[in-house]
Amino acid sequence: MGTAMSPSVPAQVGAEGRTRHEVARLLLEQGPMSAVVVAEHLGISPTAVRRHLDTLVADGQAETKDAPRRGPRGRGRPAKLFLLTESGRARFGHAYDDLAVSAIRFLSEHAGEDAVRAFAESRVAALVEPHREAITRAEEPTERAEALAAALTKEGYAASTREVGHGEQLCQHHCPVAHVAAEFPQLCEAETEAFAKLLGTHVQRLATIAHGDNVCTTHVPAAKAGIAQEARIPDGGKPA
Repeated sequence: MGTAMSPSVPAQVGAEGRTRHEVARLLLEQGPMSAVVVAEHLGISPTAVRRHLDTLVADGQAETKDAPRRGPRGRGRPAKLFLLTESGRARFGHAYDDLAVSAIRFLSEHAGEDAVRAFAESRVAALVEPHREAITRAEEPTERAEALAAALTKEGYAASTREVGHGEQLCQHHCPVAHVAAEFPQLCEAETEAFAKLLGTHVQRLATIAHGDNVCTTHVPAAKAGIAQEARIPDGGKPA
C-alpha cells in the first residue's frame, strides 16, 4: 500500500511528533490495530507505541475497542484495538469541507438534483480517468480491483484489497470528501457506478466512512457478471 496520501510532517516537528504521525497514519491505512501490531509495523518498542497511542487517545484523535475473541474464551480482558476518531482522520485532509458543502448546496438549490448528480459523475470521472489504462489492462474483475486500489491510494484514499469468499473487498481507509459525501450521497453513488464500469462487473458498496463506518468497503465478485462491456466513462463524466 502506498503512503503518498499522508501529508508531510513539518520540519520543525521533532522525532516524537514524526513518530506519532506515523502511528496515526498506520491506524488510518490499516484500521483498528493493537499496540503490538503497530510496533511490529514501525519497528519500535511496544512501550513507545503505547505512549503515542495514549497521547492520541487523550487528544481525542484515537479511540479503543475490544478485539473480537477467537476460539475458546480465555482468562483476562480482551486485547485492546486502537482506531482513529473523526478528529484523527481530519488531520489527513478535510480541507475546504465547509466551502465544498456550501457550493454543492448552492448548486442543488439553484440548478436541482440533476446538476449535483452530474457534478458527482464528473468528479469521479476526473479521479479515475488518469488510471484507466492501468486498471482495465487486467482481465479479471478482482485483478482490476487490485489495480484500482493502487490508483486510489495515489489519489489519497489509502486503498487496499483482501480476498473474501468468491471475490475481493476493495477497502478505502480514508476519504478526503467524507464530510461532503455525508450530506450529498450522490458522490458515493457515482463512485460506486464508476467502479462497476472500470471493473467490468456489478459491485456492492457495503460500508462508507461518510455513513460513520471505519472504512469504505466495496465487494467485487470473482466472476464477471452484470456489466461486461468495456469500462469507459466518456468526457463529461456520464457513464456510457
